[in-house]
Amino acid sequence: MLILAQLLIKYAFLQPFGVLTSLNTFATLLLILTTILIAAAGNIINDIYDVNTDTINKPEKVIIGKIISEKWAFNAFVILNILGVLCGFLVSYIVNKPPFFSLFIIISVLLYLYSTYLKQLPIIGNVIISVLVGFSILIVGIFELLPALTPDNKVIQIAFFKIIFKYSVFAFTINLLREIAKDIEDYEGDLNQNMKTLPIILGKKNTKYILSILNFVPLLLIIIHINNRLYKHTFAVIYFLVFVVAPLLYICIKTLSAQTKTDYTHLSNVYKIVMVFGLLSLLLYKYVILT
Repeated sequence: MLILAQLLIKYAFLQPFGVLTSLNTFATLLLILTTILIAAAGNIINDIYDVNTDTINKPEKVIIGKIISEKWAFNAFVILNILGVLCGFLVSYIVNKPPFFSLFIIISVLLYLYSTYLKQLPIIGNVIISVLVGFSILIVGIFELLPALTPDNKVIQIAFFKIIFKYSVFAFTINLLREIAKDIEDYEGDLNQNMKTLPIILGKKNTKYILSILNFVPLLLIIIHINNRLYKHTFAVIYFLVFVVAPLLYICIKTLSAQTKTDYTHLSNVYKIVMVFGLLSLLLYKYVILT
């Protein structure tokens, strides 16, 4: 999904309009590689610290301690992080913005803190990981548009950056809702490990009601966006109604009736579908803006 998002922003959103960008094909692929390496490292360290909870919540998916040793996994975490940060430094050098290199170090540190400590706290861990998901989209705008910013193209560059920012907010919001649903799904394992997630603090039922209310936030924002920006473009309106609004409405209804672990696993998967189709809407901008 990260690869899809970054490729869409570059080749389906920025390139068709001839926007001045900073990354050539090699640098674009390097930025994607950087993101994937650091994200993979984050997944590994998360799995290392989640072995006990995953043994209860999803024993069939436990890899560390069964297929590979914890020592091997930790070594892989270190190696992938080093490679990711080094690639990040190279991308920053290519765009002549060495300070941008610090972004990758911050992301790497936050992923480590999330896995080792922050995810045990109510809502804070959910927000942090969702911010990082949103930032994985925004970072394309940072590296593509900001280094190429000049007084002459400032208005255009900022306009396109704002659209990318809106997509990063969309990704943040959907992922945050999914994280809350996953916390309800993983209640038993998290409780066993004395974690302080929202369902454990407030109870599964109360958390479900909070999630039900929050589900309406992206739904309303997207409807407002359709009404304000897309109403003249029939195909775009139909796309959003069928592939984004309809699944979000389904989530709103399904959340209220969710009871079992399987129900919340299903909701988590539907959130992913919404995320994918939301990102694919970047393909529509060529027709929305140019018509």
